[in-house]
Amino acid sequence: MPRVFHRRAAIGAGLALPFIVTVAARAQSGSQSGSQTWPTQPVRLVVPFTPGGSNDAVARPIADALQQVLGRPVTVDNRPGAGSTIGAAFVANSSPDGHTLLIASSSFVTSSTIHRTTYDAMESFEAVARVCTAPMIVVAKPRGGFANMRAVVEFARANPGRVQYGTAGLGGIGHFAMESFCLDAGIRMEVIPYAGISPSTTDLLAGRIELLITTMASVKGLVDAGTVPVIAYTGLERSPFAPDLPTIREQTGVDWAVDVWWGVLAPRGVPRAVRQRLNTEINAIIGTPAYARHLRAEGAAPAPLDLDAFATFLRTDIARWRRVAAAVNLKLE
Repeated sequence: MPRVFHRRAAIGAGLALPFIVTVAARAQSGSQSGSQTWPTQPVRLVVPFTPGGSNDAVARPIADALQQVLGRPVTVDNRPGAGSTIGAAFVANSSPDGHTLLIASSSFVTSSTIHRTTYDAMESFEAVARVCTAPMIVVAKPRGGFANMRAVVEFARANPGRVQYGTAGLGGIGHFAMESFCLDAGIRMEVIPYAGISPSTTDLLAGRIELLITTMASVKGLVDAGTVPVIAYTGLERSPFAPDLPTIREQTGVDWAVDVWWGVLAPRGVPRAVRQRLNTEINAIIGTPAYARHLRAEGAAPAPLDLDAFATFLRTDIARWRRVAAAVNLKLE
């Protein structure tokens, strides 16, 4: 039978983390046609989620630094909804002149797989720059919750569908990651989707859900305060932020791992010269010690790629999550 999910409305918003990166403006050679006159107007970075999440934490310092380098206003435009597809559709349908860009993440790929969209994740966008990667974390409710993922798997095997986990939206990377883990582990859990991270953490703290899968950036304050326990990282290797915490693979013996990525995409048709300049400038920004420190505080690490390598990476990631969707027959109505 198809795994059919229904949208559940919820409202949540947070405050973006303030951060300013200073990057010295550099003279541009303009050797490639198209980059000499760009930008001719303000540049907009579209974040397809509510303020306060991981995409915001990645986007805002880049916007501040790009504004200095480009000499034009660079703004962050939050356009949340439908698992990031509303913001992504806005960018896909924008003029391909390099003035409207998408701050994308792994959820951009997974959402386009499960939602009916007006765009194609592979054909409607151009790769610009990969910014960073990070493992996700699994946090448990604070009182009477699971102590580790081994306990989760054992309980879920004995009680199919009894474990409820929260995600910041249907079709996001947290949803897909947990569904793929359940597939590989031979268990079944129930997803409880929310329209953002704030309402999901509210329900976790109240004990209405057992688990929440998200990024460290999204719940860092709660983790730092010891309010919620982190029971696992999803990466291939242990996190340098918690070297004593075994990975899900180590805890359960399931050969599975997922890292989240964040990057910048442009509408299909933006000249390569413009994308190359953006790639160069963004790679320089994320290569600064200040931005690296900012990412470390959010549990992420810089992961720059050139234009062609990022395009290849995107194609591979899209293919992976489309296979998962087909394997577990994920659908949305």
